[in-house]
Amino acid sequence: MGSLIVNKPGLLTTVQDQGRYGYQRYGMPVAGAMDSYAFQIANLLVGNERSAPALELTLLGPEIIFEDSFRIAITGGELGAEINGKRIYSWSSVKINSGDRLTFKGAQQGCRAYLSVSGGIEVEEVMGSSSTYLRGQLGGYLGRSLKSGDSLKIVDTNKGDFSGIIKVPTEYLPEYKDKSQIRVVKGPQFNRFSQSEIDKFFNSKYLISTQSDRMGYRLEGARISHQQSSDIISEGISLGAIQIPGDGQPIIMMVDHQTTGGYTKIANVISVDIATLAQMKPSEEISFSMIDIKEAQSFYHQREAMIRELEQMINKIYLIYN
Repeated sequence: MGSLIVNKPGLLTTVQDQGRYGYQRYGMPVAGAMDSYAFQIANLLVGNERSAPALELTLLGPEIIFEDSFRIAITGGELGAEINGKRIYSWSSVKINSGDRLTFKGAQQGCRAYLSVSGGIEVEEVMGSSSTYLRGQLGGYLGRSLKSGDSLKIVDTNKGDFSGIIKVPTEYLPEYKDKSQIRVVKGPQFNRFSQSEIDKFFNSKYLISTQSDRMGYRLEGARISHQQSSDIISEGISLGAIQIPGDGQPIIMMVDHQTTGGYTKIANVISVDIATLAQMKPSEEISFSMIDIKEAQSFYHQREAMIRELEQMINKIYLIYN
């Protein structure tokens, strides 16, 4: 079993997996990777299971020293990764040797990157998940973001024996923009808003506020008025729900969102577009378009099919060279 040493932690670096499911009824958020697509591809590139614990890097990545030979992959936003001062590119996996130093220049495109290591990061599971839930100070590495001097153990693997580079084909790569149209379905309180306010919501452009994090994205732009009160009896709330509080400024629920909420919800971001939101930075612009449930499900199945295709391609490479 090898390890990696955190020399510098970066802005916000946490251990994440696919999330902590089955506990929302007890008030426990799911958490997990903000960009599930990039996270899963990172793991596949190094021969891991899709859900193996990996590192989520935000805007400015860490400086890491590897104490053994591994395969690593970096996906998601382009943060300017370098190994021993030599540039490596996102959406590929490479071999790392003992003593190698991984550094990052900073966000160039997108907001979050994922660093996977062959075998996966070994941390204790909490409620069946290795994901870090920062507000609850649990999961991941000691329930917190990484700090200088932290040492993370890596599960044994033989994938580090393969020295070639594996790249994700261009057709599977998402495009990160500073302006995005986000697809939504109707929210449970959609009918609590007048048609004029609904039209305003869909015809407006919003900026992501600096007061946005893994719990929720606060938006700045046109204020949406209620026909009645903004308050409702608290009820379960889903990932991507768009709340309209009393001040009329929308809030999008992200992976660390609370499990219940008492504000009206005009719409809900579709599953596949959560990844798009996860890669957008404060002050970048979004707008919304309405689709129906069947279309949302179709987009989800298309994405899952893409992941399965990639998984098969990558597994064939490892079968040949290992």
